[in-house]
Amino acid sequence: MANTQARPTLADVAARAGVSKSLVSLVMRGEPGAGTDTRRRVREAADELGYQPDSRARLLRSGRSRLLGVVFGIQHAFHVDLVTALYTAARDRGYELALSAVTPDRDEAEATAGLLQDRCEALIMLGPQTPAPALAQIATRLPVVVLARGVRGLDVIRTADADGLHQAVDHLALLGHQRIAHIDGGRAPGAADRRRGYREAMHAHGLRRHVQVVPGGLTETDGATAAHTLLDDNEPPTAVTVFNDRCATGVLDVLARAGARVPDQISVVGFDDSHLARLAHINLTTIAQDVPAMTELAVARAVDRINGVAVAHPTSVVAPHLVVRGTTGPPPA
Repeated sequence: MANTQARPTLADVAARAGVSKSLVSLVMRGEPGAGTDTRRRVREAADELGYQPDSRARLLRSGRSRLLGVVFGIQHAFHVDLVTALYTAARDRGYELALSAVTPDRDEAEATAGLLQDRCEALIMLGPQTPAPALAQIATRLPVVVLARGVRGLDVIRTADADGLHQAVDHLALLGHQRIAHIDGGRAPGAADRRRGYREAMHAHGLRRHVQVVPGGLTETDGATAAHTLLDDNEPPTAVTVFNDRCATGVLDVLARAGARVPDQISVVGFDDSHLARLAHINLTTIAQDVPAMTELAVARAVDRINGVAVAHPTSVVAPHLVVRGTTGPPPA
């Protein structure tokens, strides 16, 4: 009967199978040197005892952990999508992830410090708010890859944010909209580039006089506040681009409560193509960030740095694309 009071050890398996500990270790590592019958007895003994090899301890004894630390914001819907894809990208390269979340009660410094104690071989930080000099200081201890934010002097994988907003405005302008507003993301990573892309696109379409940037943010509450501001305008826009999908859901909620029909009276475009945008009752037109490409590049860059591979271009910019769903249409007649 398996020992339920303590984790079974190699010695327990060896005693059950009637062989030496070294022979059990050899079988568990899948190395040659044991006969078929011996391997069968060892495997059966391990199954009966519920023994699981401690691969992490073996790696640590070799000086490796095969761990990539990931710092992410629990409040960001898009970060959930990135973390999901990072697991796949890491597994494909033989690595595991150690996650550390930034929460309302746990700041980024604490989240990062926790991973530094876990013997991670590299850090992947999602849209970090930490100042660039502090990030550079962390990078003196282990490789750091910044995902979804531009930082000079560090390895960066990010989206062409300005181009994404340009695509959003292009889409709305081609539908016939002129009064197109933008709800921005404040000081969030990517927000400045998205504001710039919006302004440049409005100018390119000859809509300079209709430029309207409304303070927004990251959350549904920020979107709701911005939507109230737009509705209070004497001449509200017929379309709005929004910093991210989560903020856009707040906009949609306020518009629905106010009786403003989307897209018949006002069109809405989000950014990220997070799982929120794909929900059937939201069905949000949005700018999709290429999550598989970004996460594969981030993991590949981290592994290259771990292995001492030279990197010619530390910043990789991934193109976004427009996903048209049910929240955009021609302006009202």
